[in-house]
Amino acid sequence: MAPMTTTRSSSSPAALPRIAVLATGGTIAGSAADASQTSGYQAGVVGVDRLLAAVPALSNVARVEAEQVASIDSKDLDVALWTTLAERIAAFAARDDIDGIVVTHGTDTLEETAYALHLTVKTSKPVVMTAAMRPSSALSADGPLNLLGAVTVAGSPAARGQGVLVAFNNRIHSARDVVKTSTYAVDAFHSPEIGALGWVQDGRVEFQREVVRPHTAATPFTSAAAWPLVDVVASYAGASRTAVDAFVAAGVRGIVAAGTGNGSIHASVQAALAEARARGVAVVRASRVGSGHVMRNGAAPDDALGFVTAGSLNPYKARVLLMLALAAGVHEPAALQQVFDTY
Repeated sequence: MAPMTTTRSSSSPAALPRIAVLATGGTIAGSAADASQTSGYQAGVVGVDRLLAAVPALSNVARVEAEQVASIDSKDLDVALWTTLAERIAAFAARDDIDGIVVTHGTDTLEETAYALHLTVKTSKPVVMTAAMRPSSALSADGPLNLLGAVTVAGSPAARGQGVLVAFNNRIHSARDVVKTSTYAVDAFHSPEIGALGWVQDGRVEFQREVVRPHTAATPFTSAAAWPLVDVVASYAGASRTAVDAFVAAGVRGIVAAGTGNGSIHASVQAALAEARARGVAVVRASRVGSGHVMRNGAAPDDALGFVTAGSLNPYKARVLLMLALAAGVHEPAALQQVFDTY
């Protein structure tokens, strides 16, 4: 596809897009006692009004309406917040005077929230997530520029119909592809397998490719109030079946295996998963590697065991999709595999 570009200059306020900013806390709203401190801060303590006030340039790119949805460290995210966010996004997207929505979020679980919203919100209006790796109190805090970039993208006509996007460190990523890849670097988010969708800088937005898998209004999924219980188990040298047995005893509806390599699973864990599947628990094989895809019947006899493969989804995004599929009434392995092959 040809690059899609929009450039915004100093327009009259009435001509600027109207963007809703929904804040949930995170490092972007974090604060520490010392400006040199980039760890050990308290996340989610700075309100959205202060976040916006720190970016005067926002007035050049959009008219902003803000709402504080939550004030948490995203490591403590509860899936109920996905439902709340989907509902608030839907409410703003339904308004004729809102052109796009930005969600500020912690980096730790941003990729999971982004994918959950990508599959459940029902709008073609841009929904753009952003975050920060340094608290707002830090020297060279990255949050203000990330927020400016996200609002700029949300106001761009080129972002319509692309599903949920993540704008971070000048790059624009699809929610399905993006993952956090660093514990400290401001360039912490990448799309390892196929790269970013485009970029944003100095008011200019450019997309180099489009999102091709179905999303948002093209999915059957909704952010249900009751999310099925699905957990993740890891495979590693010397792994035991303890975690699988504990999850089954706790009544999980599904288990995602974070396998080695091409989703390969230690024999003891695989045996436990096969027993879990025989008891009606959905089992999905993913990989802990970080890029690539898990091939069906590659590192395990999926057809014989009734397992599903996650393709290029990492274990945590595979968990999101499995929860939504189970909530939608999809249970049998063949039907679940079709879901994973599609979304």
